[in-house]
Amino acid sequence: MSKSIAERSAAALMKNDHASKWFGFEIVSVSEGAATLAMTVRQDHCNGHGTLHGGVSFALADSAFAFACNSRNQATVAQSNSILYLAPGHIGDRMTATAREVSLKGRTGLYDVTVTNQDGTVIAEFRGQSRAIGKPLFDAEGPQE
Repeated sequence: MSKSIAERSAAALMKNDHASKWFGFEIVSVSEGAATLAMTVRQDHCNGHGTLHGGVSFALADSAFAFACNSRNQATVAQSNSILYLAPGHIGDRMTATAREVSLKGRTGLYDVTVTNQDGTVIAEFRGQSRAIGKPLFDAEGPQE
């Protein structure tokens, strides 16, 4: 049984995504135009207030966005994005970023990402605009794993 295009795209992207690996992000699920990533908040993810650093929340949302907009085996990058921080995260919290495609017109996509903790509390809302750059992530003609 072959893997879906979205799963193969995620594997190809994660292979060289050293930042997501360094942060400890895990792919929970991926499908066409959607992705869910998760992480457990560590001490080194926290700021001077002892709460989850906004940059780490942003990175988690940005990575979920990346896996969603690259799910069609088309290399795609961020064109712009923004985030609203709504609640703090704490050491030991399990954060989940769920990305979904809002619109895809030509090479430009729009994605919303919600970051929640293990209790379902919304920590942040992220919106990203993507731009396909015209090359595949993997050889679609090659063997499927």
